[in-house]
Amino acid sequence: MLEITVLPPNSKGDYAFLLHGLFHLGQEGTMAIVLPHGVLFRGGTEGEIRKRLVEKNYIDTVIGLPSSLFTNTGIPVTVLILKKNRALDEPVLFIDASKDFIKVGKQNVLQEKDIARIVDTYVERRSEEGYSSLVERDVIAENDFNMNIPRYIASTDNEIAHDVDGHLLGGIPEGDIKSLKVLNETVPDILNGALKPLRTGYLQLVKEMDQLTEEILSSSHVNDKADELKSKMEEYKSEYWGALRIVNNVADIKQIMEDMLVDIKAILASFQHLNTYDGYQVIAEIWKDSLARDLELIAAADFYSVARTREPNMVTKGSGNSKREEQDGWVGALIPNELIAKHLYGAELEELEQLKQDVNAVEAELDELVEAAKVEGSEENEVLFECITRNKDDEPGNSFVGKSVKAELKEYDSQSDEYKMLENVDTLMASRLRLNREIKAKETELDQLVQHRILTLTEDEIDTLVYNKWFGHLDAEMTELIEKPVKKELDSLKLLNDRYKDTLDDLDEEFAKLESELGSLLAELVKT
Repeated sequence: MLEITVLPPNSKGDYAFLLHGLFHLGQEGTMAIVLPHGVLFRGGTEGEIRKRLVEKNYIDTVIGLPSSLFTNTGIPVTVLILKKNRALDEPVLFIDASKDFIKVGKQNVLQEKDIARIVDTYVERRSEEGYSSLVERDVIAENDFNMNIPRYIASTDNEIAHDVDGHLLGGIPEGDIKSLKVLNETVPDILNGALKPLRTGYLQLVKEMDQLTEEILSSSHVNDKADELKSKMEEYKSEYWGALRIVNNVADIKQIMEDMLVDIKAILASFQHLNTYDGYQVIAEIWKDSLARDLELIAAADFYSVARTREPNMVTKGSGNSKREEQDGWVGALIPNELIAKHLYGAELEELEQLKQDVNAVEAELDELVEAAKVEGSEENEVLFECITRNKDDEPGNSFVGKSVKAELKEYDSQSDEYKMLENVDTLMASRLRLNREIKAKETELDQLVQHRILTLTEDEIDTLVYNKWFGHLDAEMTELIEKPVKKELDSLKLLNDRYKDTLDDLDEEFAKLESELGSLLAELVKT
């Protein structure tokens, strides 16, 4: 029976909502409520209610979330999870998820990996330094029932402390090198071979950082781990490739998604130093970007039929009252037109790319001539300045006016240098126009080819294209997961090397040199 007789204050209804929900909660139920952080530490009657809730063992978990998660408030919030059937000796779980988010416009947003980390920590009731902690109720009582999260989860400091002796005498502190756990455990031989003792407790880096980085990232230690992960990912992709293509029930889609996410966590958890949730996010984004919609289409028909289906490409045209939706060709229902062009029309794309490079070269040459024409006293200024576009304040723009160039050509002899300069500009502008027209024509032709090819794709082509759409980038992203912690510690090593490279003697020598140079300059000054 719920026996909390203290009434919430009239000025704040947070605990009124909480107690109302708790009153109606079943004996075996679980309740979660989002509240401002103040409910964790405010005193008065709220503090008394919080004390009673802890004493009665109702508070199960406290989760701190980032600020600006909701459009109607910018304050950080907490999720309180309450139960009535907790074991008497069960500690309260505190989770600090306030630093895990991305910025989308003005809002902070939790990614799938952030949510998964919170859920896993809650389900597994695990403690993790700087992120979560299991706290006994008597510890909370010792803190006068203040449940502010920083009291129970110390913030991790990733800053590397400065070493005075290292600054004075040079050398990287040996303790800082030992703190590079990933490098010490992954490539200890390469790391140790790049360092030599300078004096007791201090080391000197004897290799250039670029060379050391390349040596480590190309080492068998890193590559073997990457190959092992790649092998497991091949099995993973092979298993789900078959399941995804034959889905015939919308109800099965959610289960497949959950299975894929659970399995990727299991695969990545077997690799030391790798961030499991970064890999989880990769798979979650594949579902968000394509699989969720694609599987609904496949479930409603069949894989190969959907792959050969086109949809109207609707575009918005006009503005204001004349704004309207119009069809502009066709797009593949399952396979993007761009992917078809990339894999089946490579030669045409290469030709287009070359034409675009040619246009860029012409544009660059014209830009150089425009800038030269703006320089007073230059030959280009004398001949070309009047051909440059003008804004409303008659200031020179960034391009030439074709009519002005042709008009100026008539003013000079065809054998003069001025004529040749103007003729060059005219030729370049004509080339640009011709190339742009050719590009547009070839883009239109390629677009038509792709739109018609959708209808006649072979099964082998469909397999290749869809597999590439779903999984084409996975190997590179998984390799990055292996390299990411290594690169992070290499950055730390570079920071340490740069920090302690210049000793006090080096600085004194540099100061003396500058002082001498200043003295020489002062001696050359002449009194007037």
